[in-house]
Amino acid sequence: MQVYKFGGASIATPERMRALMPIINDAKAPLILIVSAMGKTTNALEQIVATAAKGQREEAKQLAEKLEAAHLAYAKEVLNDDNYKKAVAALNVYFTELQWGIDDADVSRYDYSYDQIVCLGEIFSTRILSFYLQQEGYNHEWIDIRDVLRTDETFRDARVDWDFSKTKAQEIIGKQLAEGKNILTQGFIGATADNASVTLGREGSDYTAALLAAMLDGEAVSIWKDVEGLLNADPKLFPNTVKIEAITYHEVIEMAFYGAQVIHPKTIKPLQNNDIPLYVKCFLDKKLPGTVIKNHVADAFYPPIIVLKEDQVLVQVTTRDFSFITEDNLSHLYRIFHDLKIKINLIQNAAISFIASLDKRDDKLHHLISELEKDYKVLRNEGVSLLTIRHYTPEILFDLTKGREILLQQKTRGTVQVVMS
Repeated sequence: MQVYKFGGASIATPERMRALMPIINDAKAPLILIVSAMGKTTNALEQIVATAAKGQREEAKQLAEKLEAAHLAYAKEVLNDDNYKKAVAALNVYFTELQWGIDDADVSRYDYSYDQIVCLGEIFSTRILSFYLQQEGYNHEWIDIRDVLRTDETFRDARVDWDFSKTKAQEIIGKQLAEGKNILTQGFIGATADNASVTLGREGSDYTAALLAAMLDGEAVSIWKDVEGLLNADPKLFPNTVKIEAITYHEVIEMAFYGAQVIHPKTIKPLQNNDIPLYVKCFLDKKLPGTVIKNHVADAFYPPIIVLKEDQVLVQVTTRDFSFITEDNLSHLYRIFHDLKIKINLIQNAAISFIASLDKRDDKLHHLISELEKDYKVLRNEGVSLLTIRHYTPEILFDLTKGREILLQQKTRGTVQVVMS
């Protein structure tokens, strides 16, 4: 069994959905297809949540009607009349769920409200794709992944209950696979024990693919993107990027930890633990070899791998009484960050100070500063950048920091990190 994951760009237009058929038909069966929300649907749903949570429900419903109409127009273009009627009936169930989410949206429990609404993007897209695959004669079963993946109640970044979810995956998906059917389902979403919808956080669709492959003894996972494979840097930010042919899980998890928008660390773990290779392929040209990620790569040699995180906040915390930043203070500081669910991208401490580079999230930053100022003096620099280079050379470090003010720098043998303004 193989798992194919397609992101929103791969189905952004009806033409792109049609273009997936050769990839799907050529795949070795049985196949699990995991598909994201179309194009900019998630952004549209986020706007609906934000509007509804402010109490502007009529405006939110107007935005929802616009989004629903766009999905129906898309379905109309790819489906014949009979399948279109079936798709409309199926989609109306979830359009109603969207209306319920808007009515229930509450700023006091924003993350919960967010998940009840944003989760529906994946449902909309896969329902349309399912009717299209059926129209094309592709043998498959559509499954709502919320019936399979059980999570805790950490909305917007839910943690999966592995044992329960594995049992469900084998009962629901495994049964269909054993009967010779392929599977179409969603990434990024799941449900709590009370059947509240959740999202799995950044790169949640890739994570879903990895989970199902591990739970169902998959042979491989392929993530289909609009690039030729895994690159050493973001081509939108850096010229002359280099494609990496093969790379280890260890290297990729390091890249992801430092903020590369490639594969999330939580995606890597179930694959690495079960020795399942991961392929990054191009849906625009299925003949391209792409990149393979696996446990061992013979004679691995990597170019400098560059990760740039913009819009960072550099926070400096200093003890008021000149007590050292040692075990007691560090434990207290880490607890504050942990309780507020704030990830530290870079950390350094001196005798009486603690410095951290963080993603700028105004909602969480306000609470963080308030908590820290109870016991410490706090200074911060906003609008700074965090540059990470693995396998760096002095020349490339100089080139990428030229003309910038360096606020903080850390080096190891193979990695350099620089906070700069």
